[in-house]
Amino acid sequence: MANLDSDTSSQRSSGEKNRAAAVVHEARGDVIADAELITAKGNIVTKDGTFVAANGESGFGDNIFLDPEVAEHYRLVYEKAQYECRHVFDPQLTWTQEEEKRLIRKLDWRVCLWACIMFFGLQTDRGNLAQATASTILKDLHLTTNDYNLGNTVFLLAFLLAEVPSQLISKKLGPDRWIPMQILFWSIVAMSQSAIQNKTGFLVTRAFLGILEGGFIPDIVLWLSYFYTSSELPIRLSYFWTTLSATTIVTSLLAFAIFHLEGVGGLQSWRWLFLLEGLITFLVGVASFFMMPASAVQTKKWFRPKGWFTDREVAIVVNRVLRDDPSKGDMHNRQPITPRRLWDALKDYDLWPLYLIGLMAYIPQSPVTTYISIVLKSAGFSSFNTVLLQIPANVFHIITLLLLTRLSEYLKERTFVAMLQNIWTLPCVIALAVWPGIIKNAWGTYALVTVLLSYPYCHAILVAWTSRNANNVGHRSVSAALYNMMVQLGNVIANQIYRTDDAPLYHRGNRNLIIINVLSIFVFLGTKVYYVWRNHTKEKKWAAMRAKRLHRQQHRNWQQEIGFQVRSLDVLAIIISEANISTYYYSQDQAMQFLAGYVIHYFVLVMIV
Repeated sequence: MANLDSDTSSQRSSGEKNRAAAVVHEARGDVIADAELITAKGNIVTKDGTFVAANGESGFGDNIFLDPEVAEHYRLVYEKAQYECRHVFDPQLTWTQEEEKRLIRKLDWRVCLWACIMFFGLQTDRGNLAQATASTILKDLHLTTNDYNLGNTVFLLAFLLAEVPSQLISKKLGPDRWIPMQILFWSIVAMSQSAIQNKTGFLVTRAFLGILEGGFIPDIVLWLSYFYTSSELPIRLSYFWTTLSATTIVTSLLAFAIFHLEGVGGLQSWRWLFLLEGLITFLVGVASFFMMPASAVQTKKWFRPKGWFTDREVAIVVNRVLRDDPSKGDMHNRQPITPRRLWDALKDYDLWPLYLIGLMAYIPQSPVTTYISIVLKSAGFSSFNTVLLQIPANVFHIITLLLLTRLSEYLKERTFVAMLQNIWTLPCVIALAVWPGIIKNAWGTYALVTVLLSYPYCHAILVAWTSRNANNVGHRSVSAALYNMMVQLGNVIANQIYRTDDAPLYHRGNRNLIIINVLSIFVFLGTKVYYVWRNHTKEKKWAAMRAKRLHRQQHRNWQQEIGFQVRSLDVLAIIISEANISTYYYSQDQAMQFLAGYVIHYFVLVMIV
């Protein structure tokens, strides 16, 4: 990426472009040390993998590899990394827009759809505890509200702590191997929940579920990034997260049916729920071994001899992704992340604002999501109706999520669009805190929580934003895990907001949600300010790099022109130019010495000529 994606899409005027060199004096001469490659055409590749176009515009452009030096540089990078798709890297490859559209549709059916199915498996086993509370699990296991909170906290802490280790394993084995293994392992634990008898068993199974499910989402995001460009990823992730709500709809209907098995085989209905839904996930895990190719060039298998793509389609998939982000080929898909790469990703402070958003943005909605079954039962709804009444909120949630993500891509704006999530929920949590009709007015309570839980979910925008701002595959995999860790840490905090001594109205908890909601909005605004400032400083540094190279080129050209006639006015112009450039890069004493040398040199030349 050419700069931090700060969601600003404003176009610089020609006057601003022409004034780019005017900021050079604010960036001293050591900026050139950040450049790994400066081509004859003036394009720059920095040591952190950033590409800076010669014309000063941010972004990679349609095909940065048309600069032969850039193409050769990355060809060597891919060869050194043993990148699995390097043999189809072709800087000269062209394709039509219609070809690309057909290919994207094929990717959506083959890649994105299966990612959504796997997420269905995750959410089925991760979310069915909330449905089980609509049955008699709390009563049968003698669990209090605080015990229920503790179980959720144990799950989230285990989930959080497993994120980075899971990413390291995934990068070593490959997401196509590790993800199906994860699904199989956690589905077995999910089914074993049907046998728990007490609080200890409840907490142990929650811990194992968290350990085995942790890292799944960053793994999937990494896998999707192998096939989609950075501009396409947010929309695909929005499809991915609509699966969360779609799963809740499907499993709500499934739970409605399963609850009719109460007493069959001597088992309570919630035990049948864990057993049958865990079995569904197990089947998804088995199928995933066959449905997840390692990369676009590795879709041919013994059970799929023709693969998913033609040779030309393979070349298009690979080259369009590399032209969007050349760093996607700097590691192969079975290459482990070294401690150095891990440390570099951890100290990438430009991603910290996004981590802070991940920590805070989802807290205001989380307690209501977790407690909706308990709240609706407290309002007087039956177990069956409690399950069914959650469906409308999930339908609206899907609609608002898709609209929000498309709005972000249409406007090329992330911060303000993502912030709409917390603007939406603020009046709702205020109403939860101050409205006297909570619980007493059953349908009013239902309407309020339905509106709140229909909020436009910004998660897809933020995950894609984090991926976009990571400089290479190693950073991308670690940053995705770190972001998701912060989200889970926020969920841990959220699970401690509604407490037994505050039930059933949770006025204290809702007041805390108001405070966190307002703080989240300020975090969004602070992130916007930070990224605009960082991009401004980077633009100045890149302008300095280009001016430094221009200065050196002028010096070489002058050396080549010795022996040709130099007019006195030309000499004066060059002296003035050198005086300006010299003061940008050297101390005052150095600049005066440098300039004096040029004056003597040029006047001697004039006298000779």
